[in-house]
Amino acid sequence: MKDIFVVVPTLDPDEKIMQEFIKELHAKFSHVLVVNDGSRNIHDKFFKKLESEGIIVLKHYKNLGKGRALKTAFNYILNEYPHILGVVTCDSDGQHSVEDITKIAEETLKNPKKLILGVRNFAQENVPPKSKFGNIITRNIFKIFIGLNISDTQTGLRGLGRDLMLRFMDLSGERYEYETNMLIATKDENIEILEVEIATIYLNSNANSHFNPLLDSIMIYKLFIKYFLASFSSFLLDIVLFGSILGILKINSRILAATILARVVSSIYNYLINSNLIFKNMNIITLVKYYILVVIQMFISGCFVTYLYRLLNLNVILIKIIVDFFLMIINLIIQREFVFKDLVK
Repeated sequence: MKDIFVVVPTLDPDEKIMQEFIKELHAKFSHVLVVNDGSRNIHDKFFKKLESEGIIVLKHYKNLGKGRALKTAFNYILNEYPHILGVVTCDSDGQHSVEDITKIAEETLKNPKKLILGVRNFAQENVPPKSKFGNIITRNIFKIFIGLNISDTQTGLRGLGRDLMLRFMDLSGERYEYETNMLIATKDENIEILEVEIATIYLNSNANSHFNPLLDSIMIYKLFIKYFLASFSSFLLDIVLFGSILGILKINSRILAATILARVVSSIYNYLINSNLIFKNMNIITLVKYYILVVIQMFISGCFVTYLYRLLNLNVILIKIIVDFFLMIINLIIQREFVFKDLVK
């Protein structure tokens, strides 16, 4: 296959597994590129051997991360091979078969404008618990926060046409979070995702993986963590202000009045947090849309709390917490699809 480059980023590889894999891969593909992402010097002979066999090897002097390795490969290919139509990225730890890589390459040539994902079946018994759990968490986070329904968010087997390579060069992220940012970018830029089922292969329970479950997960979920903390802290501020103001006011419509006053303050706080820490390109249009949402939800909250308080005669703060918690979830979805659409960093 001459129109596709296969890119294999690696760090301190299992030489036996990778040697067999690269040999089989090169028999199928004319262009194979390995990025040595700062491997220890003991692997130098191995990489020299790959070069002697016609494999292109790019080297990072120190470990810079998988995201940087992919960008290094994309930049090289875009500069040196103008005729190449796309790339397939895959892992070096034996998780991806040459047969599946070929399937992804063929779909990439057919659909160069789409991001092709090789997706695994996580219901199979050979899937390590940490991989199964990680995919369940990430898949649901993507569904809730981004509005993308992806069955395998952590797959390293991906196909990109030449235009997508160029577009994804500008994405932030140096390590595993870069692959997450690719998926987010498909939502922001209306890029269609095509899923292709592949074999679910884990050698030695994925012992060769350099993924750090704690540190790399924090980087991957950073955007979602920041957004949740901003929303939840605004929710708590609103509840505290509501309770304080409610205790001061003595008017008949004190629940609605307390709701309005508390929401004005908490909405300013929430908007400033979002504009400075989470989203970019904030403008007057975004501000107007945001406050239309604030006003609508403010009156919904006030009316519902008042009605339920009179109906149930329960603690008004408890009712406020329940009502506003559900409104917070709805608010998250509306902000994602209407207010802050196309503004994800």
